Amino acid sequence: MQAAVYHQRGPARSVLGIIEFPDPMPGPGEVRVRVRVSGVNPTDWKARSGGAPLPDFWQIPGQDGAGEIDAVGAGVDQARVGQRVWVFHAAAGRSNGTAAQYTCIPAEQAVPLPDGVSLEQGAGLGIPYITAHRCVFADGPVAGRTLLVTGGAGAVGNAAIQLARWGGADMLATVSSAEKGRLALAAGARESLDYRAADYVAQVRAAAPAGFDRVIDVAIGANLATDLEVLAPHGVIVAYASDGADPTLPVRRLMVANATLRFVLVYNLTSSMIAEAVGDITRALQAGALTRLPEHHFALRDIAAAHEAVEQGAVGKVLVDIP
Repeated sequence: MQAAVYHQRGPARSVLGIIEFPDPMPGPGEVRVRVRVSGVNPTDWKARSGGAPLPDFWQIPGQDGAGEIDAVGAGVDQARVGQRVWVFHAAAGRSNGTAAQYTCIPAEQAVPLPDGVSLEQGAGLGIPYITAHRCVFADGPVAGRTLLVTGGAGAVGNAAIQLARWGGADMLATVSSAEKGRLALAAGARESLDYRAADYVAQVRAAAPAGFDRVIDVAIGANLATDLEVLAPHGVIVAYASDGADPTLPVRRLMVANATLRFVLVYNLTSSMIAEAVGDITRALQAGALTRLPEHHFALRDIAAAHEAVEQGAVGKVLVDIP
């Protein structure tokens, strides 16, 4: 099979290449997926750029993807062969990610795609939507709640808007441009607000005078003080990423508000949390409630450019088409 691979960590164009690998075979409890589209996430370039030594001296990148199951291991129903699926966590603790013609993964990590949902959309689900689901629903149903999503045009933020809208929430989003604002509104936000505006806090307060029951934040280091300005009593701030700066916690202020700070890292979710997310994502897909961000397609041979696009903050979803 053809696969993208790196043998050491470093810049995309220095370490990524395309080589031929033997086709993998699924082990017990696994399925083999013929990957058609691989999704690229920030975690892919961050893992490639630095960290611990590679356990197998090589790594095929790509956590997310979509394709068809073409073989199953012992203990897996043969009826799954031919099933269209989306894939998540393919490279989590494993060397065989989705930037390859085949990947073998535990059967539960290959989720059936509902009829009418494209492989391209499926390849963009994994990390963004599972993360977003936990951020939105970890503290219970959101019907009738008011939520603020910072970074509403990003993959996770946009997914959070869609899932919260599906769950019956009233949604507002922050963005940094008119283009990104349109993406947030298309996902279901009632309003999109430019967080760089001088009167940003006043605008947010005017849009939700009672405050927000939950704030889903992409840059908690920079945003905590502002989040607290607009949080309702007993509200929850959920952080799934940061800007690299650890905030100073205003303990007394958090205590007086009976506020909750929650942190979400998708790789450390329990199996039951992930199963709940997968079930809701499937139901939302079946209801036609999930939309697609603009897509940037790259050929497998251009995997380095795909990584660079995500690293440089491409607006939309970066996908790699697998030959």
